[in-house]
Amino acid sequence: MIHSENGQATAEYALVLVAAAIVALALITWASTTDALPAFFNSVIQKVVSVANGV
Repeated sequence: MIHSENGQATAEYALVLVAAAIVALALITWASTTDALPAFFNSVIQKVVSVANGV
């Protein structure tokens, strides 16, 4: 029996998009409930400013 695979790539693409959305939502939730992200960006900015000032 021969089965048609029409739409297989579309279904796989949709599943990948759903998985990526779930991962993004988890990261956004984590970042909004911890102080890790603001602390990271503050340290990056401080490093950039110190390099710019020649320290």
